[in-house]
Amino acid sequence: MNIKDFTTGVQHIGIPTNDINKTIEFYKSLGFETALRTVNGTEEVAFLKLHNLVIETYQNNNAKMEYGAIDHIAIDVKNIDKLFDEMKSSNCFKILGLQVESLPFWENGVKFFTIEGPNREKVEFCEML
Repeated sequence: MNIKDFTTGVQHIGIPTNDINKTIEFYKSLGFETALRTVNGTEEVAFLKLHNLVIETYQNNNAKMEYGAIDHIAIDVKNIDKLFDEMKSSNCFKILGLQVESLPFWENGVKFFTIEGPNREKVEFCEML
């Protein structure tokens, strides 16, 4: 299995926040624009975009407020179900979840799953639908 065959680029970087409005204001001052603002369960979520860099920030009131507090990096992929099956059957990765999940983000939704990296960082694989 060559995971690179499934990837198409960086999807986003996930940053939790305790104050989503302050976070949006800060990144807007750097030139980011709000690409999507929504709610996921009880969390407010905003996707902020600067050229090809996207930050997903979400207010969960559990932000660590310390260096190294980025929660995850997400990678765009194609054929996510096949990638999930191959990574699961390889037994080389710690998959955080039992299946590919989905959210109604963007126009047609997104499917994703997450693995744990060697430093307990989360790596999320996303396919836009």
